[in-house]
Amino acid sequence: QWQGLVTITNKKEWPDWTPPAEMIQRQPYLPRFMAGGPGNPLGARAMYLGTTVYRIHGTNRPDTIGTKVSSGCFRLVNNDVADLYDRVPVGTKVIIRQKPEL
Repeated sequence: QWQGLVTITNKKEWPDWTPPAEMIQRQPYLPRFMAGGPGNPLGARAMYLGTTVYRIHGTNRPDTIGTKVSSGCFRLVNNDVADLYDRVPVGTKVIIRQKPEL
């Protein structure tokens, strides 16, 4: 879990994917690299958060949104992430907050 203020430092359409070490540790069968495209886990667009490994990105598996399958990234359906990508410039501030205890 993490929180804080970061900025969008880069944006990519149909980005390549390299799973982070902690994801490979949990799922050693994952490929070490996957070229961008419709089958890529990052989906149609990605916005990179600061110098972290985290991104706001699309997904080719919308049924996984809201589940714990990523290593901290924020996943959106491809149509929504493409819309956000077009409206949010590099340098935009992003506030990461933890879910409040209920």
